[in-house]
Amino acid sequence: MIDAAELIDNDFLRQFEIKIDNQLAKIEYSLQERKIFLTKLIIPEGIKNEDFSKEFLAVVFEQIEARNLSVVPTSPEIAKFVRGNRKYKRMLPVGVRI
Repeated sequence: MIDAAELIDNDFLRQFEIKIDNQLAKIEYSLQERKIFLTKLIIPEGIKNEDFSKEFLAVVFEQIEARNLSVVPTSPEIAKFVRGNRKYKRMLPVGVRI
């Protein structure tokens, strides 16, 4: 299980990061007004599995929700995650469908 304390929001590089076994998984983003565009999910081969991806995305979405931002997933993997998790669909801006 991923601990939210392990998640780093690197605003200089505009990415959420988490280090596992000396490997860096990240989600690149772009912030505009009150919306965050999640543009790319990068998970190293050594830790790549479906459970890790889901946990990583869930922790990121919880942090975004705490900031009261809308989410626009532009990455296919992240859009698939939102489609499969109803509770995160409410974070989409008005008029955005996935």
